[in-house]
Amino acid sequence: MKKQVGIITACALLAAAVTGCGDGGGQASGDGAGDSGKLRFTMSMTTSGNKHAEKSADVNKEKWVHKLEEIAGVDIELQMIPLKEFDQKMSLMFAGGDIPDVVQNVGGATTKGMSGSVEAGVFMPLDDLLKEHAPNIMKLVPEEAWKETSYDGKIYGIPAWLSNPSRRALFVRTDLLEKTGLPAPKTVDDFLNVMREMKKLGVENPYQMRENFKYADTILGAFDVLPSQFEVQGDQVVPKFFDVENMTKALQTYKTMYDEGLIPKDFASISSTDYGKNIESGKVGMWSANAQGLSNYRSKLKNAVPEAKIEIMPSPRGPENRGGHLLYSSINTSYYINSKVPKEKAIEIIKFFEWMTTPEAERYFSFGIEGETYTVDNGKIQFTPPTTPEAIDEDGFRSMFWFVHDVVYNKAREELTPDGRDMMRYMDTVVSKEGLGSVRFVPALEAFSKHPDLAPQGDDVGPKLIIDHMVKMIYGKEPIADWPKVIEEYKSKGGSDIVKEATERYKQGKGVIVSENRG
Repeated sequence: MKKQVGIITACALLAAAVTGCGDGGGQASGDGAGDSGKLRFTMSMTTSGNKHAEKSADVNKEKWVHKLEEIAGVDIELQMIPLKEFDQKMSLMFAGGDIPDVVQNVGGATTKGMSGSVEAGVFMPLDDLLKEHAPNIMKLVPEEAWKETSYDGKIYGIPAWLSNPSRRALFVRTDLLEKTGLPAPKTVDDFLNVMREMKKLGVENPYQMRENFKYADTILGAFDVLPSQFEVQGDQVVPKFFDVENMTKALQTYKTMYDEGLIPKDFASISSTDYGKNIESGKVGMWSANAQGLSNYRSKLKNAVPEAKIEIMPSPRGPENRGGHLLYSSINTSYYINSKVPKEKAIEIIKFFEWMTTPEAERYFSFGIEGETYTVDNGKIQFTPPTTPEAIDEDGFRSMFWFVHDVVYNKAREELTPDGRDMMRYMDTVVSKEGLGSVRFVPALEAFSKHPDLAPQGDDVGPKLIIDHMVKMIYGKEPIADWPKVIEEYKSKGGSDIVKEATERYKQGKGVIVSENRG
């Protein structure tokens, strides 16, 4: 059986965690019971980019970790991995063989961060233990999420899941839309006309874009040619950018937006930081982002433009009546138990994750400590979200440890504020009814590692080769009519291998997840 282990061979990578690759290493800690009788285990996890976590000298001494241990009845020794170095540090951990009792991964069982460890037997299958000791988790987790944390038909990871994989949305400055006198855009042509009228009003960037077409897929979605996605064409599974007719139309639309100054002239080099600054300073009329960010955008924009109004609206539809943004993977993070952990200890770890689905856990991770960060008045929680950067980071730090739950949005918290209630309403009535599906492969296609410039750079970013040509065509350095030549270049440089493997995997049903277009 072939094993996807990236650039390091399995034996060297796992360094004694698997029989035959060495001697010793990879030992799980103890029998799980400390002097207090509490469950005791070790765990590695990402900082998720949280500043409080990355500045902490030792997260194990943080009060929020101590409080979690107190209310959950556990004793955890945490090893934090900086998000920017996550894949590299994970590989080093596996190579060294010093693997904790529980490992958190960003993504599923066979993604890059896991370095082939699941396939090599480093972690235990959990099907029987979950069915017996975690009935709520088994009931709540969508089938698609289980597929992503499984390998060879067995569940290895416990996910933090998305009950709704459609998360991105079109944000519109409705105060500006009202000034244009136009209705909400329903088609791509409507969208262009609204941007043109916003430009006449003096809006610097009627539609905000950033590098790599990340969080700027409104037009690509309308034509259903998101370059990171795959679809069935005839008897093959190919990247969606193989659709020459619609890809050409999408590129021409973007070029029109560029030529008319409806998007930033330097869109190809705009960082995520500048992307956010432009929106928050009032320079933007419309943009794409995670719908969960509604409250944050509203509060920050109010500081610069007090009269500003932001709403989420349905994305414009293209010629095939499709629209929206990509559908995400059904999981965010997932958790794996070292195969060397004794069964009884593994059961207690699973019970700890099951506790994450309780109201007690929801209250702690959502609001903190009663009397300190929230109060209860006549049975109702009184909570004021933090406003300073430091307090916001600390609040996010606490929620990082809510390992297993639905991460679409925090209902208990969002329903306390008008902005939160608006966000949930938009998620349920707008965002959930649109989005572009794809043929996805878990584990990833082996051909991707052989041809990295042809592999998607993420769930939402297409291959480097394709993005480079898209940028050149929008800037007018290459003719859009040459798109068929781009496809041929892709094929000649290894794309044919990718298409062949994708088609074979699809026909054999091996590690294939198919999500359909919505709306």
